[in-house]
Order: sequence, then structure tokens, then C-alpha cells
Amino acid sequence: MTDIARIRAAAARLAGKARRTPLLSSPFLDEIAGRRIFVKAECLQHTGSFKFRGAWSAISALDPEIRARGVIAFSSGNHAQGIAYAAKLHGTPAVIVMPFDAPKMKIENTRAYGAEVVLYDRIKEDRDAIGETLASERGLTLIRPFDEPEVIAGQGTVGLEIAEQAAELGIASGEVLVPCGGGGLTSGIALALESEAPAFTVRTCEPKGFDDIARSLEAGEIRSNEPGAKSICDAIVTPHPGRITFPIMKGLCSAGITVSDDDARRAMALAFTRLKLVVEPGGAVALAAALFHGDKLSSDDVIVVASGGNVDPEAFATLFD
Repeated sequence: MTDIARIRAAAARLAGKARRTPLLSSPFLDEIAGRRIFVKAECLQHTGSFKFRGAWSAISALDPEIRARGVIAFSSGNHAQGIAYAAKLHGTPAVIVMPFDAPKMKIENTRAYGAEVVLYDRIKEDRDAIGETLASERGLTLIRPFDEPEVIAGQGTVGLEIAEQAAELGIASGEVLVPCGGGGLTSGIALALESEAPAFTVRTCEPKGFDDIARSLEAGEIRSNEPGAKSICDAIVTPHPGRITFPIMKGLCSAGITVSDDDARRAMALAFTRLKLVVEPGGAVALAAALFHGDKLSSDDVIVVASGGNVDPEAFATLFD
């Protein structure tokens, strides 16, 4: 299982490889939210999202002989790009299983990093089964997008940086809002902050129709989303919490917050106009929660993670029509 020692070890392997992304603020956003808002800009990370951290952590932790055989992953795009790029830097072959309706930019970028892309229908086909079959047939190591201890450890380095940066700014306590799909980023951050900054409370943020984490936390056991739901937040539309990540979130996270797709769009536009950041829909849900759902918050200081910025230009341009 992932613990603070594993997160610190991942941080050591990531030193000089991952960017220490900034913690940004804007008086305009503070005014809208009615409190101080700080944005952890992981959209500026390599490959445009925090996923590079977990990908590098997992691949760098493999035995060299196993790593040389290649890796496989399944993803709607951000884990795909993180694995593809980390594998390229290691000289490791990579196969990525992606839904055919993933954003065009994410598919093209994954291929550009040198990975083989296998497309599937997310409604009719089981990506886990496809990934496991290909891994077995080709002798590849499967690196899951969130239910993987070394991936969680890599994502936990975001939490280490938040603790350091909050201390530098004199922020002693507050709420940390995290976009949440399967829970790898959230659980990693929660573990890191439990050790390094325990006065902070971690909250999950999800789009409507995909609030499985919030419902699972409320119920105390895993709940799944109804099939057929749709959202523009493609990066975090997982069917249910992870088996590894959920117990961590259950033990360390407070109640989740759910936002609408329109909330995410408004947050994306404000991130661009006020912080000059390009944030994708799934990466903007935490900012949306802070700006438009302040009645669910209790802290004067809120840190939100902008988890990714991989949005097609055409889709981004519609925010300003």
C-alpha cells in the first residue's frame, strides 16, 4: 500500500523530472468566492497534467528487465500521455488503450509521444479486460490509472508541494479541493497532507452524473455511476472509486462536492481570463466548486488543484462565443 515513505521515494525519483508547479492566486477570484483561493496549476505539468508524476513514479520503480519489455495503460487521455512520455524518456515501449471518443488532442499527443494507441468503445467494451488481455499476450506491465500504489505515490508529490508552498505563503490550514475520477490524485494528496500538513482538509470534486466518490464517501462503501451518463469532464468520468484509493479517501477525506458542466465551463473561462491558465473541464471542477459552491465550504483559505489542461482548441474557443 502507498504511504508517506513511498510518496517521498517517488518524490526523490521525480526530482529534476517533474515540474514544481506554481500556487497561483487572483483578487478577482477571491472576490467571486468570498475567500482566498489558491490554484495549484498542474495544467502546467509535463504532458499538461499531474498524470506525468504517477507515470514516471510507476515506470521508474520497475525492475529494468521488466521495464524493457514495455508497459500498457488505459486512459481517456491524461494518464495515456503521462505514460507515453515517461515511457519514451525511459526508452520503454508503451501501448495505450483509449476510448475512441477521447478528445482528439489527447489521442494525437499520445501517439506523438511514440505510444501505440488501441481505441475502444467505452459504452460497449471493458477497458480493463482489453488492457489485461493485451498485457498477457505481449508480456507488458499494466500500469493502472489510479489503483496502483506507485501511481498514487507519484500523485502524492502534488500534496508534498502543496504543503511546502502553503507554508511559504503562511497558510496554516484550509480546505484542499481536488478533481476526482478514480481517486489516485486525491488519495495521494490526502496521504501527503496527513503527514506534512494535517490541519488541511481534502475534499473531492466531481461532475454531476459522475459523483460516485461523493456518494461512496457518504455511504461509507463503494457506489457506482449509472451507465449512460455524459459529461464534458472526460478526464474524471470513471465508473466507481478504486479498490485501493477508496479506503484511503474514506479515512482521510471530508464530504465531496458535485458541480455542473456549466460550472466547469465558467471556471475554465475565469482561469483563462484571471490566471492566464488553460484548464480542461475535468481539471476545472475543483475551481468551480470553490467559486460557485462556497456554501459547502467552511475555510477562509481554499487550495484548488487545476489537474489538467488538455482541451481541444475548438472546444476551448466555445467558452468565449
